[in-house]
Amino acid sequence: MSPVNKPSSHVDDAAQKPSRRRFLQSAAAAAAVTATPLAHAQQAGPQQADAQASTPMPPSAAPVMPVRLTINGHPYELQVEARTTLLDALREYAGLTGTKKGCDRGQCGACTVIVAGRRINSCLTLAVMHEGESVTTVEGLAPAANALSPLQQAFIEKDAFQCGYCTPGQLCSATALIDEYRNGDASAATADVRFRPPQLSDDEIRERMSGNICRCGAYPNIVAAVKTVASTRG
Repeated sequence: MSPVNKPSSHVDDAAQKPSRRRFLQSAAAAAAVTATPLAHAQQAGPQQADAQASTPMPPSAAPVMPVRLTINGHPYELQVEARTTLLDALREYAGLTGTKKGCDRGQCGACTVIVAGRRINSCLTLAVMHEGESVTTVEGLAPAANALSPLQQAFIEKDAFQCGYCTPGQLCSATALIDEYRNGDASAATADVRFRPPQLSDDEIRERMSGNICRCGAYPNIVAAVKTVASTRG
């Protein structure tokens, strides 16, 4: 008897494994499905940005108001917002750019001006707070257009500056310092606050000028310039 032909247990490789073409087709389809949300997200970004850019911004609600000041002996009427600092009013509205904006936080003294006889940091006060007051900036320290004040001349002679950025504030502060000393105002370095020191010592000048920073380090020459003018003015 001839042997019975039994079905073979071996399965054809072509039936068990997908063909290379079918595998590549499946992989391509999966990649397309995965990339579709990403492509949509990438396209939505610029469209959203364009929509935001085309949206008009609301108009500013800050009111403008007049502020009358006497700056360096001349009357000014400035139309400023209520939040405008005195520093910005001087620089941006009055065009007096001698007063410098350093830290804009009252720490460096570069913006020092003299208001009603007192030196202040103009970056820490609003222009509207000084309605009707007198302001002196570095442009107003000289007695005439073609002359220098004694303190300005002393700064040149003693080489009391390098880059010069802090110099306007140093000059305004030193000018007020000498007037304060002559009026008998004491400082933390005054030995007896009941009496004015006979002369301004180096320690007195350093203490009274401590609010003005010189990043170039010209402090010894600044002290010498102030001391020279203070002694000649009594």
